[in-house]
Formats: sequence, structure tokens, C-alpha cells
Amino acid sequence: MATEQDLLQQSELLAGSSEVLNAWFDQRFSEKLTEHEDNKTPELSIMVTKGTLDWAYPTFIIASTAAALGWKVTLFFTFYGLSLLQKELDPKISPLGNPAMPMKMPFGPEWFKNVDWNIPNLVMAGIPGFENVATGLMKQTIKNSGVASIPDLRDVCVESEVNMIACQMTVDLFGMDKADFIDGITEWAGAATYLDNAQTSTVNLFI
Repeated sequence: MATEQDLLQQSELLAGSSEVLNAWFDQRFSEKLTEHEDNKTPELSIMVTKGTLDWAYPTFIIASTAAALGWKVTLFFTFYGLSLLQKELDPKISPLGNPAMPMKMPFGPEWFKNVDWNIPNLVMAGIPGFENVATGLMKQTIKNSGVASIPDLRDVCVESEVNMIACQMTVDLFGMDKADFIDGITEWAGAATYLDNAQTSTVNLFI
């Protein structure tokens, strides 16, 4: 018959075994969790809301770079950003109301090209065709620097199997024709699809 002292020793032994088991389990769980995170493919989700030339570049450069690194990438195009998925792609730029944008000339001697032309908004708004001029200068600057065009970057994203979602609500709202869009669109969906994707993404951006 077990004495009180024997029972106490058994209780202490069980308690010690439980502590060892808990410590082993915690360590093992932590190791498996780290292993899972290390092996998980990073995911990038970008909500694209703007279709101008200067906003299109961050979208497609970040997306194509992430895809090249092996990330799973999803772009959700909504409102004016949806124009970046149309077959006729010719995004423009407007310096109006954008004081951070430098106006530099892509031609002439080096000292001339380095001048920041701070043009007042009143002038930019009052000169017909000023946005076309600014767009032409920016495109020439991009070409001189050897940077890929927006259509080329978009093609890279399509070839890299970037998941491109077109907002169905925007299509309905603006009365757009799906025939005007590229074939690389993965699906036509709404906010619920975007949120479902964003919930599990490693990185979420709004452009």
C-alpha cells in the first residue's frame, strides 16, 4: 500500500514530466511554425485606382519585380486604374496640382536638362494641350533613361502569370465594353474577391 510520501513523490514526478513535455511541445511547435513561414511563398496584393503614366509605373514595376522573385502577385484594378487593362493603352501625365513633380527637359545641354521648371498651376491650366506636352516630355525622358514602357511592363506581368482582377462594378458604372480589354485579365470580380485575397497576402498596397 502506497504511503503518503510515495504518493507525493509520484505527484512530483508527474509534474516534472508534464513540464518537460510542455517544453518539448512548445519548442517543436515553434520550430514547425518557423519552418512553415520560411517555406511559404510571399504574396503581394495591390489595389490599383489610378491610370496616369506616373501612377502606372509603380504598379507594374513592383508587380513584375515581385513576380520575378517568385512571389504570388494579385492586382485589383478599379475606377480609373481599370484603364490600364485596356487594349488601347496610352496613359498620360498631368503636372497640374502636383507640385512635387519636376518639369525637366529631356533634350539640350546637360545644364539645361538639369533645370527644374517650376511652372505655376495657373499657366498649366490656361495653356491648351499642356498635358500632352508634359506627357511627351516625360515619355522622352523615360526613353532616354532606357526604362521599359508601360505596355512592355504590363506584358511582363501577363507572361509572369500575375493575377489581374478587373473590378466588375467599375465596368458597370462607367459602361465599359469588355471587348476593349486585354485577354490577360484573370477574372472580373468585386470588392469581396479583393478582400478575400488581401486577407491572406503578405504585403498589401494601395496605388
